Amino acid sequence: MSVIPFSQALRERTRTDHSSSEGAGFMTDLMSGRGSRDDYIALVAQHYFIYAALEAAAESMRDDAIARCFISDDLTRLPALEQDLEFLLGDDWRAQIEPLPTTRRYVDRIDEVAGSWPGGFVAHHYTRYLGDLSGGQIIRTLMQRQFGFETNGVGFYLFDQIAKPREFKDRYREQLDGVGWDDAERARVIDEVALAYRFNTELFADLAHAREAQSSISAAG
Repeated sequence: MSVIPFSQALRERTRTDHSSSEGAGFMTDLMSGRGSRDDYIALVAQHYFIYAALEAAAESMRDDAIARCFISDDLTRLPALEQDLEFLLGDDWRAQIEPLPTTRRYVDRIDEVAGSWPGGFVAHHYTRYLGDLSGGQIIRTLMQRQFGFETNGVGFYLFDQIAKPREFKDRYREQLDGVGWDDAERARVIDEVALAYRFNTELFADLAHAREAQSSISAAG
């Protein structure tokens, strides 16, 4: 009987969680043209807090025998997010943004696993960056079309140092397949990926609620 590669098992066992995240109402609106520029900015702001945590975790995990195989400076997103937010909000962008409740929980979980569990770090690294290299490129194209962006404002989705994203993702999955985790650890990593997808789904719900609250305030004013 053939053994299913871990990367394949990971995709199959988290497919429902991934689909739920992609199908969240906030993102459906944004991708279909019903979302506003402010909606997009709100998403970028939350990404800033998430990637600040993830990339700080990467720095702390560079010497780990497992985690270092997945860490690449070519994936670094934080400088691009900072440039995007400066373009979208102005020089004082830091004073204009704050993490939503789900973002705080998401960041806390990244911080927690980065300090004690390489497999957990890899789970969050995989969920974010391979998503950025895949569906993120569709988001970039749609945002450019809807809001007239060129590269400013969507730099987060531009991986200038990765000439062939498909090959990069294939190598990443080969590395996942090559890690010597036992069945129990593989199951833990899969559960953590599913948790990361749930954080994303809940974040989109937070963003929708924040938008509704702002609309109510504007209407009352």
